[in-house]
Amino acid sequence: MSTTPAVTPPASPAPPSRLTIWAGRAMVLIAVAHTVLFATLAPWSSWLAGDLRNDPPDSDSVATFWALPGGFVVVLALLGLLAARAGRQGQLLPGYVGWALLGWGALAVSLIGPSGFLSIAVPAGLLIAADVVARRRLRGAP
Repeated sequence: MSTTPAVTPPASPAPPSRLTIWAGRAMVLIAVAHTVLFATLAPWSSWLAGDLRNDPPDSDSVATFWALPGGFVVVLALLGLLAARAGRQGQLLPGYVGWALLGWGALAVSLIGPSGFLSIAVPAGLLIAADVVARRRLRGAP
């Protein structure tokens, strides 16, 4: 009598998390829109010439730098791509990511008033909702 080890079938892939996918897409869209809006204002030639390093920089130039390559756009776009990929694979980002984004946006709006930071509420809300839905499914609630 031969004993053949039992072969377990591969687990079926988790269904995509549409909320996480859309949160990721929204973050990428916000980052791209922010870049398009401010890229024309940037003094790229003076930056590339080293003016931010060598001369006492103009305050507008520094502010524009922090609004573009030195700011959140690259990180937000990468986080958005990560979220969309995770969502397509049926994974979620931890709930604290949505809450942290929401807190960051709320702090920024409280400091500078209504601005594009209000838009971060969309992906933050989607990530929080995805976490709530996942927790309910784990508990077996509808």
